[in-house]
Amino acid sequence: MESAVIRTMKFTCIGKGHGAPAIPATKEDWEALRRESWLAQMCARIEKGDDELKHRLPVWTPHCAEFKDNHRAIADAVKPLNRLMLDFDEKGHTDEIVRSLTPSPSPKGEGSEMTLGSLVVLLVEESVRRGTHVLVELPDGMTPETAQELMKEATGFTPDAAVKDVSRCIYMVPEDHTKYVNPKLFEVSEECEGNFSLTSEGVTNESKNGLDEQELKSEPSFKGIPYTSIISEWWRRNGGEPAEGERNVKLHKLAVNLRAICDNKKEVLMQVMPRFGLSDVELKSVVDSACKEEPKGISKVMQGIIDALELGINPDEIEDAEAVAEETGVKVNVKALPIGLKESLVGVPVSMHMPVLCGIMPIAAAYADQVTVEYCDGNTHRLGLMSIIRGEQASNKSVVKNAVDIWKHQLDEEDALARKREEEWKERKKGRKANEKAPEDPHVLIRVVPVTVSCSTLLKRFKNAQGHTLYSFGEELDTLRKTNGAGSWSSKYDIYRLSFDYGEWGQDYNSDQAESGVVNVAYNWTMLGTNGAMRKCFKSDNIENGLSSRVLVAEMPDSSFSKMPKFGKRSAEDEARIQQAVTRLRSFSGLVDTPRLRKAIEAWVEEKRVEAAKDIDHVKDTYRKRAAVIGFRCGVIFHMLSGCAKESKACIDFALMMAEYCLKQQIKAFGEALESQFVDARDECIRYGSNHSIFDQLSPAFTMDDLRALKRGFCSEAGLRKIISRWYRDKWIEKTDKTHWKKLNATL
Repeated sequence: MESAVIRTMKFTCIGKGHGAPAIPATKEDWEALRRESWLAQMCARIEKGDDELKHRLPVWTPHCAEFKDNHRAIADAVKPLNRLMLDFDEKGHTDEIVRSLTPSPSPKGEGSEMTLGSLVVLLVEESVRRGTHVLVELPDGMTPETAQELMKEATGFTPDAAVKDVSRCIYMVPEDHTKYVNPKLFEVSEECEGNFSLTSEGVTNESKNGLDEQELKSEPSFKGIPYTSIISEWWRRNGGEPAEGERNVKLHKLAVNLRAICDNKKEVLMQVMPRFGLSDVELKSVVDSACKEEPKGISKVMQGIIDALELGINPDEIEDAEAVAEETGVKVNVKALPIGLKESLVGVPVSMHMPVLCGIMPIAAAYADQVTVEYCDGNTHRLGLMSIIRGEQASNKSVVKNAVDIWKHQLDEEDALARKREEEWKERKKGRKANEKAPEDPHVLIRVVPVTVSCSTLLKRFKNAQGHTLYSFGEELDTLRKTNGAGSWSSKYDIYRLSFDYGEWGQDYNSDQAESGVVNVAYNWTMLGTNGAMRKCFKSDNIENGLSSRVLVAEMPDSSFSKMPKFGKRSAEDEARIQQAVTRLRSFSGLVDTPRLRKAIEAWVEEKRVEAAKDIDHVKDTYRKRAAVIGFRCGVIFHMLSGCAKESKACIDFALMMAEYCLKQQIKAFGEALESQFVDARDECIRYGSNHSIFDQLSPAFTMDDLRALKRGFCSEAGLRKIISRWYRDKWIEKTDKTHWKKLNATL
């Protein structure tokens, strides 16, 4: 008789926590589970950074075949096995570890088996994240510690010291992760009916892909984040899971920090806390001890964990994410992004999320070129967007190009056919006889044009556009700048400004050789460039002509003296979903009504008006208006990709995030030059940050001299009177006598 006790988790509860029920199953069930396609898909997603899924994988206990009342705990181990799972966290060394093992003749004369000294190897597999699991049979009298030391000496790698008690479990992996299986893994001895244990209620069709929403909702969680994910990240940040001799201390510290997100309820803590062999009585003692102190709210470390997991950030990048959020003031909630946008960030370091999003927005908007939207002011807009991704040399700007190339795929395919037709027409025209009529111009639609395209050719493309938006991607902004020598940059400058508002542009020549006509400009682009190239393109004398406020600027992270970033790869499935997103955007036409989005953006732009007015910050006042438009248009793209009937909260949050980021980056890139123009004109004032509001610095009652002292001579008398007039008009102040003013209580 051959059987095995299998522990198959139903993705509903506690992952590696103790106490989940364990039920018998067969060897065939164990093997079939490893062949499931959904298991392979889950592991592939985990390997790419979807850590939340890891805690919903099936797990098995290789050290014990049966537990009393199916309760997985050391005290309830009925049929422990004399085996040890050696768990190596170092990635990519499985083959090297296998080579450290010795092939030996099988005692039964059936081929050979892997050994290491007196240790018989039962299983070698790659873990979910490409570490290594080696399951060995322990000889009589050998302790787990001795076996771990032998393996360390033989392989040069240190196994996890904590993986040794009989109730510990190991995540299940797909069949292709398995490197070696000894038939003894499934052999049954007289003392033991089964040779390992896997978890509870069996894997059903409903749990396929590990993505069943109803089951996910039933898993204990905080803000939708499973406690298993929170606890796993806690261990990562706090020295790993408890080793021998530190179990109670570490569990106590974990309970102290978990209680704030468990509503300070002991029964919730008892449910979600891992046990590591503790009985219910022992765990209750730990929880009681942790709850003796007065609650202090969520700790800084725990809040950082929650924020990171809520945004779908890879644990290895959490510190980078926090630094970027502090610097830019925005956090990209990857989990909340819709189809297309989410896949665009796969494999992208978190510090580069915003540059990639800003880089793909213009191409996404170009696909939705049959759409019109109503803005907050009642005007109808099309989705015109332009972005510049700036960064020093070797700052990995190519990460944006890689994403844009995938988004551009459909346009490139269509343009290739159109360009072929155009080339054939040119060849026929060139090869015709002197008295032969020239072939008719095919008027082909070509939507992707180089950034260096001449104005004449660009006009021709516009005339043949059939109502579609053209798109350009430029790898070097400096290449575009150099076309200024021929006088084309100034013309292009006008074209770019007009494209934001779908304005009219044209040229008129008498010659038949030059293109003439007037068109509405629908032209989106993305350009990459160094900070120096951007400064040369946007000099102080042309900052205020309007283009700088129409461009979505993103900055690559500072790579000075930093380690090399790690990039992942998008799967074929990721790229296919981006193409689905493109198709979805192309399917929209007519008016897309977004009343909730309009209301949110209107409130945001008013908030920035108030901030600018308090500081008399004309730079912020200038850039806030079009930053709001850009954020609104990005929100419309999000809404169309989400497939929701109404704008979701995630959509509104995304639009506000893009508007806020755009405003800060425009001010950072162009604010100083624009500010100097205001000062030179002597009718505006220097810009103060939000922490140095001129209005807030004034006392409740003040005079013109008080205001003049704060402005330190940077404003003319006419400018000061204008400031007072604006505050009075907005009902922020009232006049108390000839020289004194008073702040009103109803002000900001």
